[in-house]
Amino acid sequence: MTWEYGLIGLVIGIIIGAVAMRFGNKTLRKQRSMQYELEKTKAELADYREELTNHFARSAELLDNMAHDYRQLYQHMAKGSNDLLPNLPGDANPFAYQLTEADNDQAPVQMPRDYSEGASGLLRGDAKRD
Repeated sequence: MTWEYGLIGLVIGIIIGAVAMRFGNKTLRKQRSMQYELEKTKAELADYREELTNHFARSAELLDNMAHDYRQLYQHMAKGSNDLLPNLPGDANPFAYQLTEADNDQAPVQMPRDYSEGASGLLRGDAKRD
């Protein structure tokens, strides 16, 4: 009779194991599928970032070339204006400001400040107190 209980326990254990494997296997497959999608998405994101970096690097290079060509054109026009119209007053000459041959990226620009000139009144020492 003990061997019958052992055989019944073995059959019940096999059935429970098969059911557990069936439900556990779906979860495992789903987990593997999600992991594959995650890795695929990470690879796509890395490719997109690299493409974006290359795009902006090329754009910066083209803008730099354009700025260099513009400086050369401006210098050519200023030199031509000075050579061909030497008696033209400075105010009438549209190319009065000449870029230097040095590595000057832009004409001097007065940068705006992000603060006011004096105290705002909130922390001023001579403010009237109530």
